[in-house]
Amino acid sequence: MTMDGGDMLLTRECDYGIRLIRALSKRGEGSVAQLCEDEHVPTQFAYKILKKLERSGIVRGYRGPYGGYKLLKSPLELTLLNVVLATEEEPLLAACIDADFNCPRNTDKHPCSVHRELCKLQELVVTELSKKTLSDIF
Repeated sequence: MTMDGGDMLLTRECDYGIRLIRALSKRGEGSVAQLCEDEHVPTQFAYKILKKLERSGIVRGYRGPYGGYKLLKSPLELTLLNVVLATEEEPLLAACIDADFNCPRNTDKHPCSVHRELCKLQELVVTELSKKTLSDIF
């Protein structure tokens, strides 16, 4: 689903993050080169994504000649929302949903009906992403 300017609701980083986790769930652990080969993820993206997954406590990186990454959480306990939030900010359907966005059409006196509907849809998306575990899709 594309949005204005070609932005995607779920980014390529999120897609690659899910794929890297899938490779780790099959391998147990692996080097970046192995993971990229398994899932056809460009290496330049993989390092950045794996660092984000590491900061979120999803994977652990090991340095050295036998370095690589290991999955710290089971795909049974990881949801799509976990990966989305690890790889990007919360996916927003529209800019006006962002708390920092100051929409002149949505005020306390005159609430915007479009904003209200987008907020409902946003809640549905987050709910569905939090229901679906990675083991459900692997």
